[in-house]
Amino acid sequence: GNILGRLDPVSGEMKEYTLPAGTYPHSVTLDENLTPWFLGNKNGTVGYLDLDTKKFQVFNMPDENARDPHTGVFDHKGIFWFTLQHSNMIGKLDPKSGDIRLVSLPTKKSKPYGIKVDSTGTPWVSCNGSNCLVKVDKNTMALTEIKLPGENTHTRRLAITPDDMVYYVNSGMGKLGRYNPTTGKITEWDNPSGSDSHPYAIEYADGAIWFNESAKRPETLVRFDLTTETMQSWQIPSKEG
Repeated sequence: GNILGRLDPVSGEMKEYTLPAGTYPHSVTLDENLTPWFLGNKNGTVGYLDLDTKKFQVFNMPDENARDPHTGVFDHKGIFWFTLQHSNMIGKLDPKSGDIRLVSLPTKKSKPYGIKVDSTGTPWVSCNGSNCLVKVDKNTMALTEIKLPGENTHTRRLAITPDDMVYYVNSGMGKLGRYNPTTGKITEWDNPSGSDSHPYAIEYADGAIWFNESAKRPETLVRFDLTTETMQSWQIPSKEG
């Protein structure tokens, strides 16, 4: 729909803003001032909506091969980091200067997808096209690739806990994984609904890891207890149509 939407969870009021032509965003991220930033998945742009003037500020990619900004996150210094899935790149944008830097992943068709920042400000990226995680040097943008077990492994998104453990959903094999950056140890647990559950979204909240099993109908929400390392799941009420 090429629309940016805003929902007031208290009143239920919704507002929609038509984005610049051809944007077709994949995701939206809020900065520290709650300004919504969008990633132009179809026209190679990153931009934001000024909520006071209702005007858009748009930044174009400096490389014509950087076609599809996908998911973004702000670090502690206000720098915007983002993935470009099919372009196989990771980007860094300084909102103050508008300067954009890009770097390509070492493995072709890795399809960088989800991105999070740990407590040190270091970005971590999940690979939707290869069995890897990628650590980004926040200063030089040098990349460190961590190979995950299983050729069919691919990870859509990830979550980082306060102790900087990197959790990821293994969408290709129906597992939840954890990478320990200090020891290099990788641990995986089978999802409640099996290898074809296709876990997708993941987040850390309230002392637990939460994720969904997107291939199940009805879809399921799963809670992973970090202390007991056990899972509990609920069906999400939904209507097929």
